Amino acid sequence: MVPGPMSADAYELVRLPGGACSIRSHASAETFHPVVGAAEEARILYADQLHLARRAAETSGEFVIWDIGLGGAANACAALHALHDTPCRVRLISLDRTSDALRFALQHAVELDYFGKLTSSANNLLTDAETRFQFGQADVIWSFVPGEIPRLMANIPSPNPVLEAFPPHAILFDPCSIIRNPEMWTLPFFESLFLRLDPSRPCSLSTYSRSTMIRVTLLLAGFHVGQGDPTGLKEETTVAANDPSLLARPLPLKWLTRVRISGAAEPMINPVYRQTALEADHWIRLLAHPQFNH
Repeated sequence: MVPGPMSADAYELVRLPGGACSIRSHASAETFHPVVGAAEEARILYADQLHLARRAAETSGEFVIWDIGLGGAANACAALHALHDTPCRVRLISLDRTSDALRFALQHAVELDYFGKLTSSANNLLTDAETRFQFGQADVIWSFVPGEIPRLMANIPSPNPVLEAFPPHAILFDPCSIIRNPEMWTLPFFESLFLRLDPSRPCSLSTYSRSTMIRVTLLLAGFHVGQGDPTGLKEETTVAANDPSLLARPLPLKWLTRVRISGAAEPMINPVYRQTALEADHWIRLLAHPQFNH
Protein backbone atom coordinates (compact mmCIF):
# COMPACT_ATOMS: atom_id res chain seq x y z
CA MET A 1 0.00 0.00 0.00
CA VAL A 2 2.81 2.41 0.86
CA PRO A 3 5.29 2.95 -2.02
CA GLY A 4 8.70 1.37 -1.75
CA PRO A 5 12.02 3.11 -1.20
CA MET A 6 12.37 6.45 -2.94
CA SER A 7 15.20 7.54 -5.18
CA ALA A 8 18.15 8.66 -3.10
CA ASP A 9 18.19 12.06 -4.77
CA ALA A 10 14.43 12.75 -4.93
CA TYR A 11 14.65 15.28 -2.08
CA GLU A 12 17.25 17.25 -0.22
CA LEU A 13 17.35 19.11 3.04
CA VAL A 14 17.90 22.85 2.62
CA ARG A 15 18.64 25.62 5.10
CA LEU A 16 16.41 28.68 4.69
CA PRO A 17 17.68 32.26 5.18
CA GLY A 18 16.01 32.48 8.59
CA GLY A 19 17.82 29.36 9.80
CA ALA A 20 15.02 26.80 9.64
CA CYS A 21 15.42 23.64 7.56
CA SER A 22 13.00 22.57 4.85
CA ILE A 23 12.68 19.99 2.06
CA ARG A 24 13.37 20.59 -1.61
CA SER A 25 11.78 18.31 -4.19
CA HIS A 26 13.93 17.74 -7.24
CA ALA A 27 10.95 16.48 -9.26
CA SER A 28 9.00 19.73 -8.87
CA ALA A 29 12.07 21.95 -8.40
CA GLU A 30 10.28 23.54 -5.44
CA THR A 31 11.12 24.01 -1.78
CA PHE A 32 8.40 23.30 0.75
CA HIS A 33 7.50 26.31 2.95
CA PRO A 34 10.40 28.28 1.44
CA VAL A 35 10.60 31.47 3.54
CA VAL A 36 9.81 31.12 7.25
CA GLY A 37 10.06 27.36 7.41
CA ALA A 38 7.59 24.52 7.68
CA ALA A 39 6.54 24.73 11.31
CA GLU A 40 5.89 28.48 11.33
CA GLU A 41 4.16 28.70 7.96
CA ALA A 42 1.98 25.66 8.59
CA ARG A 43 0.88 27.09 11.95
CA ILE A 44 0.02 30.51 10.51
CA LEU A 45 -1.50 29.41 7.23
CA TYR A 46 -3.48 26.39 8.35
CA ALA A 47 -3.78 25.80 12.10
CA ASP A 48 -4.36 29.42 13.14
CA GLN A 49 -6.06 30.74 10.02
CA LEU A 50 -8.66 27.95 10.00
CA HIS A 51 -9.23 28.31 13.78
CA LEU A 52 -8.88 24.56 14.15
CA ALA A 53 -8.82 24.44 17.95
CA ARG A 54 -11.93 26.56 18.40
CA ARG A 55 -13.90 24.84 15.67
CA ALA A 56 -12.94 21.35 16.85
CA ALA A 57 -14.01 22.23 20.39
CA GLU A 58 -17.38 23.41 19.08
CA THR A 59 -17.96 20.28 16.96
CA SER A 60 -19.93 17.36 18.30
CA GLY A 61 -18.59 14.09 17.00
CA GLU A 62 -15.47 13.94 14.86
CA PHE A 63 -13.82 17.05 13.49
CA VAL A 64 -12.63 16.05 10.01
CA ILE A 65 -9.59 17.63 8.34
CA TRP A 66 -8.50 16.92 4.78
CA ASP A 67 -4.79 17.47 4.32
CA ILE A 68 -4.50 17.81 0.53
CA GLY A 69 -0.81 17.51 -0.22
CA LEU A 70 0.72 15.51 2.66
CA GLY A 71 4.28 16.22 1.54
CA GLY A 72 6.55 16.04 4.55
CA ALA A 73 3.54 16.26 6.93
CA ALA A 74 4.35 19.73 8.26
CA ASN A 75 0.76 20.91 7.79
CA ALA A 76 -0.69 17.78 9.35
CA CYS A 77 1.64 18.13 12.34
CA ALA A 78 0.77 21.81 12.75
CA ALA A 79 -2.93 20.94 12.78
CA LEU A 80 -2.46 18.24 15.41
CA HIS A 81 -0.20 20.39 17.58
CA ALA A 82 -2.89 23.09 17.51
CA LEU A 83 -5.44 20.55 18.78
CA HIS A 84 -3.23 19.06 21.50
CA ASP A 85 -4.96 20.89 24.36
CA THR A 86 -8.49 20.68 22.92
CA PRO A 87 -10.82 17.91 24.12
CA CYS A 88 -12.00 16.62 20.75
CA ARG A 89 -12.13 13.72 18.34
CA VAL A 90 -10.17 14.37 15.17
CA ARG A 91 -10.06 12.49 11.89
CA LEU A 92 -7.14 13.72 9.80
CA ILE A 93 -7.11 12.41 6.23
CA SER A 94 -3.89 13.11 4.31
CA LEU A 95 -3.82 12.75 0.52
CA ASP A 96 -0.83 12.60 -1.80
CA ARG A 97 0.37 10.64 -4.80
CA THR A 98 3.23 9.22 -2.72
CA SER A 99 4.48 9.04 0.84
CA ASP A 100 8.11 9.52 -0.25
CA ALA A 101 8.38 13.07 1.10
CA LEU A 102 7.09 11.92 4.49
CA ARG A 103 9.65 9.11 4.53
CA PHE A 104 12.41 11.63 3.77
CA ALA A 105 11.09 14.03 6.42
CA LEU A 106 11.13 11.35 9.09
CA GLN A 107 14.73 10.55 8.22
CA HIS A 108 15.49 14.20 9.02
CA ALA A 109 12.97 14.74 11.82
CA VAL A 110 15.52 16.34 14.15
CA GLU A 111 16.64 18.95 11.62
CA LEU A 112 13.11 19.74 10.46
CA ASP A 113 11.89 20.10 14.06
CA TYR A 114 8.14 19.95 13.53
CA PHE A 115 7.23 16.36 14.38
CA GLY A 116 7.91 16.53 18.12
CA LYS A 117 5.86 13.89 19.92
CA LEU A 118 4.15 12.99 16.64
CA THR A 119 7.22 11.21 15.26
CA SER A 120 6.08 7.71 16.21
CA SER A 121 2.56 8.35 14.92
CA ALA A 122 3.94 9.59 11.59
CA ASN A 123 6.08 6.46 11.35
CA ASN A 124 3.00 4.35 12.00
CA LEU A 125 1.15 6.21 9.25
CA LEU A 126 3.99 5.47 6.86
CA THR A 127 3.86 1.78 7.70
CA ASP A 128 0.14 1.12 8.08
CA ALA A 129 -1.62 4.00 6.25
CA GLU A 130 -3.76 4.59 9.35
CA THR A 131 -2.89 5.22 12.97
CA ARG A 132 -5.02 5.89 16.05
CA PHE A 133 -3.61 7.60 19.11
CA GLN A 134 -4.21 10.03 21.93
CA PHE A 135 -2.41 13.33 21.50
CA GLY A 136 -2.84 15.45 24.60
CA GLN A 137 -6.60 15.87 24.93
CA ALA A 138 -7.27 15.03 21.29
CA ASP A 139 -8.37 11.55 20.25
CA VAL A 140 -6.90 11.18 16.75
CA ILE A 141 -7.38 8.94 13.73
CA TRP A 142 -4.82 9.82 11.03
CA SER A 143 -5.21 8.17 7.60
CA PHE A 144 -3.18 8.33 4.40
CA VAL A 145 -5.02 8.07 1.07
CA PRO A 146 -2.50 7.51 -1.78
CA GLY A 147 -3.21 8.33 -5.39
CA GLU A 148 -3.54 11.09 -7.96
CA ILE A 149 -5.69 13.61 -6.11
CA PRO A 150 -7.59 14.97 -9.15
CA ARG A 151 -8.71 11.42 -9.93
CA LEU A 152 -9.72 10.80 -6.32
CA MET A 153 -11.86 13.93 -6.43
CA ALA A 154 -13.33 13.45 -9.90
CA ASN A 155 -14.59 9.90 -9.45
CA ILE A 156 -17.94 9.86 -7.67
CA PRO A 157 -18.28 7.65 -5.79
CA SER A 158 -14.60 7.85 -4.94
CA PRO A 159 -12.46 4.74 -5.28
CA ASN A 160 -11.48 5.38 -1.68
CA PRO A 161 -14.36 4.92 0.80
CA VAL A 162 -12.72 7.18 3.39
CA LEU A 163 -13.37 10.25 1.24
CA GLU A 164 -17.01 9.25 0.79
CA ALA A 165 -17.58 8.58 4.47
CA PHE A 166 -15.90 11.62 6.00
CA PRO A 167 -16.55 15.00 4.33
CA PRO A 168 -14.31 17.69 5.83
CA HIS A 169 -14.79 20.56 8.24
CA ALA A 170 -11.41 22.01 7.19
CA ILE A 171 -9.10 21.61 4.22
CA LEU A 172 -5.36 22.24 4.26
CA PHE A 173 -4.77 22.85 0.55
CA ASP A 174 -1.06 22.72 -0.22
CA PRO A 175 -0.18 21.16 -3.58
CA CYS A 176 2.78 22.26 -5.66
CA SER A 177 2.45 25.58 -7.48
CA ILE A 178 0.07 26.18 -10.36
CA ILE A 179 2.97 26.14 -12.82
CA ARG A 180 4.38 22.81 -11.62
CA ASN A 181 1.05 21.15 -10.81
CA PRO A 182 -1.69 22.81 -12.90
CA GLU A 183 -4.10 19.85 -12.65
CA MET A 184 -4.66 20.71 -8.97
CA TRP A 185 -5.75 24.28 -9.72
CA THR A 186 -8.33 23.91 -12.49
CA LEU A 187 -11.99 24.83 -12.32
CA PRO A 188 -13.10 21.18 -12.80
CA PHE A 189 -10.87 20.15 -9.90
CA PHE A 190 -12.32 22.72 -7.48
CA GLU A 191 -15.85 21.95 -8.68
CA SER A 192 -15.25 18.28 -7.86
CA LEU A 193 -13.83 19.22 -4.47
CA PHE A 194 -16.80 21.47 -3.70
CA LEU A 195 -19.23 18.67 -4.59
CA ARG A 196 -17.54 16.46 -1.99
CA LEU A 197 -18.42 18.85 0.81
CA ASP A 198 -21.49 18.23 2.94
CA PRO A 199 -23.74 21.32 2.47
CA SER A 200 -24.90 20.96 6.07
CA ARG A 201 -21.32 20.89 7.39
CA PRO A 202 -19.53 24.27 7.33
CA CYS A 203 -16.09 23.80 5.81
CA SER A 204 -13.21 26.21 5.28
CA LEU A 205 -10.14 25.85 3.06
CA SER A 206 -6.84 27.68 3.31
CA THR A 207 -4.12 27.94 0.68
CA TYR A 208 -0.96 29.93 0.10
CA SER A 209 -1.99 31.40 -3.26
CA ARG A 210 -3.50 34.87 -3.53
CA SER A 211 -3.71 34.99 -7.32
CA THR A 212 -6.75 36.52 -8.95
CA MET A 213 -7.10 33.45 -11.17
CA ILE A 214 -7.28 31.05 -8.23
CA ARG A 215 -9.73 33.22 -6.33
CA VAL A 216 -12.00 33.47 -9.37
CA THR A 217 -11.72 29.71 -9.83
CA LEU A 218 -12.77 29.04 -6.23
CA LEU A 219 -15.73 31.43 -6.55
CA LEU A 220 -16.94 29.86 -9.78
CA ALA A 221 -16.61 26.40 -8.21
CA GLY A 222 -19.13 27.45 -5.54
CA PHE A 223 -16.96 28.66 -2.64
CA HIS A 224 -17.14 31.98 -0.88
CA VAL A 225 -13.64 33.49 -0.84
CA GLY A 226 -11.78 35.77 1.53
CA GLN A 227 -8.44 37.41 2.12
CA GLY A 228 -6.08 35.27 4.16
CA ASP A 229 -3.36 36.15 6.62
CA PRO A 230 0.17 37.07 5.51
CA THR A 231 2.97 34.54 5.72
CA GLY A 232 6.59 34.82 4.74
CA LEU A 233 6.88 37.25 1.83
CA LYS A 234 3.18 36.99 0.98
CA GLU A 235 1.09 39.97 2.06
CA GLU A 236 -2.05 37.85 1.75
CA THR A 237 -3.09 34.24 1.34
CA THR A 238 -6.57 32.91 0.54
CA VAL A 239 -9.38 31.35 2.56
CA ALA A 240 -12.47 29.81 1.00
CA ALA A 241 -15.58 28.26 2.53
CA ASN A 242 -18.98 26.83 1.74
CA ASP A 243 -20.37 28.98 4.57
CA PRO A 244 -19.57 32.71 4.40
CA SER A 245 -19.70 33.02 8.19
CA LEU A 246 -16.33 31.25 8.30
CA LEU A 247 -14.61 34.11 6.44
CA ALA A 248 -13.18 36.95 8.54
CA ARG A 249 -12.45 39.15 5.48
CA PRO A 250 -14.55 38.17 2.46
CA LEU A 251 -13.43 39.67 -0.83
CA PRO A 252 -15.38 42.93 -1.22
CA LEU A 253 -17.37 44.04 -4.23
CA LYS A 254 -14.59 46.42 -5.25
CA TRP A 255 -12.28 43.43 -5.76
CA LEU A 256 -14.21 42.73 -8.95
CA THR A 257 -12.55 45.82 -10.46
CA ARG A 258 -9.22 44.01 -10.26
CA VAL A 259 -10.77 40.97 -11.92
CA ARG A 260 -12.21 43.08 -14.73
CA ILE A 261 -8.87 44.63 -15.69
CA SER A 262 -6.69 41.59 -15.03
CA GLY A 263 -5.04 39.78 -17.91
CA ALA A 264 -4.77 36.63 -15.79
CA ALA A 265 -8.20 36.01 -14.26
CA GLU A 266 -9.69 33.28 -16.46
CA PRO A 267 -9.80 29.88 -14.71
CA MET A 268 -8.00 26.95 -16.27
CA ILE A 269 -10.35 24.31 -17.62
CA ASN A 270 -7.57 22.04 -18.82
CA PRO A 271 -4.41 21.36 -16.77
CA VAL A 272 -2.19 23.57 -18.92
CA TYR A 273 -0.96 26.76 -17.29
CA ARG A 274 -1.74 29.97 -19.16
CA GLN A 275 -2.89 33.50 -18.38
CA THR A 276 -5.85 35.19 -20.08
CA ALA A 277 -8.50 37.78 -19.24
CA LEU A 278 -11.81 36.59 -17.82
CA GLU A 279 -14.30 35.45 -20.43
CA ALA A 280 -17.72 37.12 -20.63
CA ASP A 281 -19.76 34.14 -19.43
CA HIS A 282 -17.56 33.70 -16.39
CA TRP A 283 -17.83 37.43 -15.62
CA ILE A 284 -21.61 37.12 -15.64
CA ARG A 285 -21.46 34.11 -13.33
CA LEU A 286 -19.11 35.96 -11.00
CA LEU A 287 -21.45 38.93 -10.75
CA ALA A 288 -24.28 36.58 -9.86
CA HIS A 289 -22.32 34.89 -7.06
CA PRO A 290 -24.09 35.30 -3.68
CA GLN A 291 -20.94 36.90 -2.26
CA PHE A 292 -21.42 39.93 -4.54
CA ASN A 293 -25.09 39.74 -5.50
CA HIS A 294 -26.75 41.23 -2.41
